[in-house]
Amino acid sequence: MALDYIPVLFYNSFIMTKPSIGTVEYEIEKAKETGQKRRLLLHACCGPCSTSVLDYLHDYFDITVYFYNPNILPKEEFIRRLEALKTVILHFSDVKLIVPEYNQEEYLPYVKGMENLPEGQSRCSICFDIRLGGTAAYFKAHENEFDFFATTLTVSPHKNHILINETGNRIAGKLGIKYLDSNFKKKDGYLKSCQLSKEWGIYRQDYCGCRFD
Repeated sequence: MALDYIPVLFYNSFIMTKPSIGTVEYEIEKAKETGQKRRLLLHACCGPCSTSVLDYLHDYFDITVYFYNPNILPKEEFIRRLEALKTVILHFSDVKLIVPEYNQEEYLPYVKGMENLPEGQSRCSICFDIRLGGTAAYFKAHENEFDFFATTLTVSPHKNHILINETGNRIAGKLGIKYLDSNFKKKDGYLKSCQLSKEWGIYRQDYCGCRFD
């Protein structure tokens, strides 16, 4: 009878859809099962990208946002984006924020000669290295305070989430810490970030960060 195959079909469907270990989705499922929140250091690139990401994650993680973006130029723009991020975080009472000292010299020397490259090429790869590397270094220095790190960068349709995740995992492997893969643009994540930004009156920038975009 057809009923005899239902358990097998259900099992196969479960196996196919179960999130992979090392992903944000996997840890969310674990949190649902155990009721325990793991500690996440979340690199944030800006306020708008953080809206839908925090909305998605905050029920399942103990989140500390790390705003490390020496690529944002000029400094006035960095401050404006930081203030937008602070406004976003006000909507999540249990989310903490860390802002390391702003220093554009942690970015500019490494992209010298690449100023005219379009967004998405090697300058962006270096930028990912710098920002995720800085986040990972903070994690390593405070290893007893966090279980994983991740980034809001993957919510943007202009960013290569595969490259970002490869970068995060490579850096994490070198330091002996754990990075969580993500693709926050899935399930209309980017669209929701636009909607929440409008609803909450969040400043939305018109360029990624570096003045060369």
